[in-house]
Amino acid sequence: MFVASLISAVLGTQLPGAGTLYRRQVLDFHERAHAGEELICRVEVLDKLPGGLVRLATSVRRMSDGALIVAGEAEVLAPQTKFECDEVEIPGLIVQRHRHFEALLERAKPLPALPTAVVCPDDANSLGGALLAAKQSIITPILIGNTSTIVATAAAIGADLTGIELIDVDSDLAAAAMACALVHEGRAAAVMKGHLHTDDLLKPMLEKGTGLRVGRRLTHVFVMDVPGQPEPVMVTDAAINIAPDLATKVDICQNAIDLALSLGMEPRVGVLSAVETVNPAIQSSIDAALLSKMADRGQIRNGLVEGPLAMDNAVDLGAARTKGLKGRVAGRANILVVPGLDAGNMLAKQLAYISHAEGAGLVLGAKVPVILNSRSDSPMSRLASCAVAAIHHFASSPPTP
Repeated sequence: MFVASLISAVLGTQLPGAGTLYRRQVLDFHERAHAGEELICRVEVLDKLPGGLVRLATSVRRMSDGALIVAGEAEVLAPQTKFECDEVEIPGLIVQRHRHFEALLERAKPLPALPTAVVCPDDANSLGGALLAAKQSIITPILIGNTSTIVATAAAIGADLTGIELIDVDSDLAAAAMACALVHEGRAAAVMKGHLHTDDLLKPMLEKGTGLRVGRRLTHVFVMDVPGQPEPVMVTDAAINIAPDLATKVDICQNAIDLALSLGMEPRVGVLSAVETVNPAIQSSIDAALLSKMADRGQIRNGLVEGPLAMDNAVDLGAARTKGLKGRVAGRANILVVPGLDAGNMLAKQLAYISHAEGAGLVLGAKVPVILNSRSDSPMSRLASCAVAAIHHFASSPPTP
C-alpha cells in the first residue's frame, strides 16, 4: 500500500495538484517492489466529468525494467483554483532499518562469548551497553574502574552484577592500562570503552612493551547500517587520526579491508575527495590516486581501492556513469575513506541523524579489537559494535574446537 500511496502523492501534488479530493481509487497489484528500487508513478487524464470530477488512469512501474507494479483508475474532484509551488515534498519510506545489524547479531550469537575488558563503565549508558551485550552472550565483560561507582550505577539502573568480575582501580588511565595487561595475560580478547575520554583509553595502548600496538597505526571504523543500502557501509577514519598522511591512510584502508573480509563483505574502497579527478591543489585527490595505484601494486591487499571519488559517484551508480567512471568500485563503494577526521565525523553523523543509519564503532590495528561507543549510541549500536568485534576476532583467530 505504500507503493499505492505514491499515486495519491502525484494526484495531490502534480496532477490535478494541491486541493484535489479523492472520490474513488481502484488498484490492481501485478508485481512487488523491493527496498532500494526506483519507481515511477504516472497518471493520465481519461475523462472530465460534470461537477469538476476527473477520471484518471494510474500506474506505478519499476524504473530498471519497466515492470508494472500497480495499475488502476482514480476518480477525483479537481481543484478550482490554480496553485503553483516550486518544490513539492513526496512521501519517502524507511524500511528494514536494522536488517544488516540484525544479521550481524545472528552471526555473533553462536560464537563463544568474547572476554572483554570494559574500561570505566561507571555511567548508565556504558554499563548498560556492556551488560546488554553480556545478556545476549556476545561478550563476557570484565568491569574495570571504581567499583563503588560501578556498583552504584548498577543499582541505579536495576542491573544485577552477580557473576561478573570487577577490578578496582583509582583512575581512568590506570583502568585503561589494566585492560592492556589483561589482554597480554590472555584474559581479555577485546577492550570496550566506558565513561572516559578516548585519549585516556588509547594512551596506554600506544606504550611500548605494555601497549597493544602490533605494527599498524590505530584507526577507527564506523560500520553503518544505512536504510536502503544492500550491505553495511564503512566510514573511516572518523575518530582517531585527525589529518592522516599517506602512510596512515594505507593502514586506514588495510584495517577496513580486513574488517570487511571478516564480515563476509567484498571490500570495495572508495577514497573520497571533493572531485573525482586528480587536482594538484587538492591533497586528498593526490593521496587517493596514490592509494589506488598502491593497491594495484599489492601494497594494499585483498580489496579493491579506487580514488579519487566524490561522494556522489562513490555510492551512486547513476552518478558514476554520468561522470564516465567505470570499474567495480565507482558507484558501489562499501568502504568510504575520508580525507580527515572532520569530514569523517560529519559524514558518519549525517548518515546517523539525516539518513537514520545505525553505527557500530571499532578501533583496529591493535592486538585486539577496541569497541568504541559514544554516549548517544542506541542499544542496537552498542550490541552491533560488540557483535562486529566478536566476528572480527574469531574470523582472525578461529576458536579451538
